[in-house]
Amino acid sequence: MSESSNEITQLNIGDRVTGTVVKVEDKQILVDIGYKTEGIVPIGELSSLHIETASDVVQENDSLTLYVKKMDDDDEIILSKKAVDAEQAWETLEEKYENGDVFETEIKEIVKGGLVADVGVRGFMPASLAETYYVEDFSDYINQSLSVKIVDLDREQNRVILSHKDVVLDKMEAEKQEVLQSLSEGQVIEGTVQRLTNFGAFIDIGGIDGLVHISQLAHEHVEKPSDVIAEGDKINVEVLSVDEENERISLSRKNTLAGPWENVEDQISRGDVLDGTVKRLVNFGAFVEVLPGVEGLVHISQIANRHVGTPQEVLEVGQEIQVKVLDVNEQDERISLSIKELEQEQEASEVKQYEKDDDQSGFQLGDFIGEKLDKYRH
Repeated sequence: MSESSNEITQLNIGDRVTGTVVKVEDKQILVDIGYKTEGIVPIGELSSLHIETASDVVQENDSLTLYVKKMDDDDEIILSKKAVDAEQAWETLEEKYENGDVFETEIKEIVKGGLVADVGVRGFMPASLAETYYVEDFSDYINQSLSVKIVDLDREQNRVILSHKDVVLDKMEAEKQEVLQSLSEGQVIEGTVQRLTNFGAFIDIGGIDGLVHISQLAHEHVEKPSDVIAEGDKINVEVLSVDEENERISLSRKNTLAGPWENVEDQISRGDVLDGTVKRLVNFGAFVEVLPGVEGLVHISQIANRHVGTPQEVLEVGQEIQVKVLDVNEQDERISLSIKELEQEQEASEVKQYEKDDDQSGFQLGDFIGEKLDKYRH
């Protein structure tokens, strides 16, 4: 190969020459390379990309380094700018590919199956490697600059496969690791509800999702997550645990909310009679909600003023009842309740009422007491 900026006495196919553009036509340009005739660069040899006219790439008086592609007996010389650009580009591309470099490139064409970028040669980006999500219309990508990396390279096949998606995924992974390393138990952060499941909610806390188990969504019992939060909600969560190796984060929404038990002893005292709703029945009693999110236990022995085999014999979920407070412990979040004591007090009140009635005979009072005792025995 040889380069010349003055007069060239001999040319061979494969030589490199430097010349000046003297004429730009629609489909070719003429270049003065110091030879007895001007060299021709057809539009197809100007760029690795599709162009409409030669003026899209060069202008008159531009200085170009060109590759001698063809010569004939009539001294017509066909030159190629594309070949020189490609040779220079391949060295750079191979280095970028080996190093996994990320670089900027401009999207020049939309073709079937993806996008084309000018990376010195024709770089192809399959639609599946453009974004981390599905893109229906790529028209906005023309002339847009994207960060890319080379995922496949074959010089012999003139193949360069680019990916913007891999760059985004790498960035997301780096951000994820940064978040993981920055988290600590007890830390309260803001997150976005990403997805609801029957066992809880996944919260985006900045590039990585953490799980709020359904038991950690609220102080009160939650039947399903959608009862208290919705996808897209911004919520505060407390970090319960971080497993960096498995990238698992346990979170709590409940711990960031004011507890229903706070100052409960200022609202409820021993001996109070309260209205409540039966929330759950268990073999040892019934849990009754007496304040929003505050449940007390009516032990099976306190359900009625008689023997009860199972709570279901007397109560049902959702039933509105009155209960008496036997004990309240705010620290342990426990309230002991009784229905039996209210029944006993009511019966005692009824006995007193009979005793005060001057018109009641002893026989009638005895019948009343006997009736109550018989009820208790059964």
